[in-house]
Amino acid sequence: MGKTRRKFSREFKISLLRDLEAGTSVAEVTRRSEVHPCLLARWKKEFSEDPERAFRSNGNTIYKEQMNVAKLQQLVGQLYAENDFLKKALSTLETKMAEEHKRQGR
Repeated sequence: MGKTRRKFSREFKISLLRDLEAGTSVAEVTRRSEVHPCLLARWKKEFSEDPERAFRSNGNTIYKEQMNVAKLQQLVGQLYAENDFLKKALSTLETKMAEEHKRQGR
């Protein structure tokens, strides 16, 4: 059975970053918290770029939103194609019905 993905709270991440700022070594923080140094570096970068918005979501939110937009755009395209097909079919049917009425003398 595979490992389950651990989730860390915003407060936990910030507390580790504060430990780093206080002078605790990366090795000590990662050993104590059992967090990989690369993950800690990623958190540090994310927090330094935008402290207010850092760690507000689970990380997949943007990806999920982009996928949702892509699916909706695909659906809109499909609906446009179906609408165009139906318009052409209706036009063809109306033309054939008009010709049929003319032949029958109506």
